[in-house]
Amino acid sequence: MQTYLRIRGLLITTLLTLAACAAAAAPAHVDPALTAAVASPARTASFVARDSARHPVEELEFFGIAPTQTVVELWPGGGYWTEILGAYLAADGHYYVALNAPGSAEEDANVARWRARIAAQGNRLGKVQETTLGKGHFDIAPAGSADLVLTFRNLHNWMDGGYAEEALAACFRALKPGGILGIEEHRGRTDRPQDPKAQDGYVREDYAIALAKKTGFVLAGSSEINANPRDTKDWVGGVWTLPPTLSQGDKDRARYLAIGEADNFVMKFRKPAR
Repeated sequence: MQTYLRIRGLLITTLLTLAACAAAAAPAHVDPALTAAVASPARTASFVARDSARHPVEELEFFGIAPTQTVVELWPGGGYWTEILGAYLAADGHYYVALNAPGSAEEDANVARWRARIAAQGNRLGKVQETTLGKGHFDIAPAGSADLVLTFRNLHNWMDGGYAEEALAACFRALKPGGILGIEEHRGRTDRPQDPKAQDGYVREDYAIALAKKTGFVLAGSSEINANPRDTKDWVGGVWTLPPTLSQGDKDRARYLAIGEADNFVMKFRKPAR
């Protein structure tokens, strides 16, 4: 009986500890409007399928988004975040999207597809104000106007293009004093030096922090919501071997699907108030 009571007591203690940890990890308040934007049936089905890997509500709450803010999204890709941010900010916020600078046939085609997808959703996304980032174009929003600048898995591209510092400087200029830069990126291995070009798509956290600090930002927090320990970061085709790109086609496809999307760090940086 004593053994049973001891085991029962340990089990209860463990469950209470786990419950307390879960409560501590959960955001104190989730804006219902943000939840509604993510839950909208108007979102693209293939985007919705990625929510379990990308955690949109949790990530945007971590960055401190609010519906009255001026928000800048950099390089929106296919529009995963645009479909959420546009709807959330439509009524009371201001929303800028800095598109890839023209000149690359592939990127120009991506921008055209993004524009078509956004146009098809009409007034649901409100007024999306387009700007440009890259290749000499770094006016992403009026200086000192933004509460929040967001970039999702783009830092490695700017490193490859040789203008990561210029891109981060553009973020710094656009933000109000005290404003937040949110960065999501594929997390590089710490046992290897950082490739300045990040040609495998991975960026070390310490490298990203150093770049941001060099620009003038202060690290304000980090989150493990998009961590994936199954990602060993040594793939033949770099990060694009994994979903959603699956660059190897049918070769080992089941294996890569089981691993899931890359291990990603999520960090926020603050522009000093003075």
